[in-house]
Amino acid sequence: MATSKPRSVKPKTFNLHWGSGIVEEEALISTDYHQPCIQLLKFTEGEAEGQYEVRFCFYNHRGRFQRSPMIIGEDSLGEMRAALNATPKLKRMLKRLVG
Repeated sequence: MATSKPRSVKPKTFNLHWGSGIVEEEALISTDYHQPCIQLLKFTEGEAEGQYEVRFCFYNHRGRFQRSPMIIGEDSLGEMRAALNATPKLKRMLKRLVG
């Protein structure tokens, strides 16, 4: 029986004016119109190196990043909350925002 090694998942990266880095955690859901997403950005280079920021964004259904503000319907909030349960650092940061 032949087995194959699991493919390593390449982390998503970002590049902003004040630094670049990786998307450390991501809560992503799919709706009829798009894929709303909340990301925990970890800066590894630039003037923001060592810092974390939260990005609210979305992808189209083909997985392409969209440069517009995230819009999420009230009927999708429960699904996004469930997605956030898999992102402990991001969830803690958001609790500080609304807590």
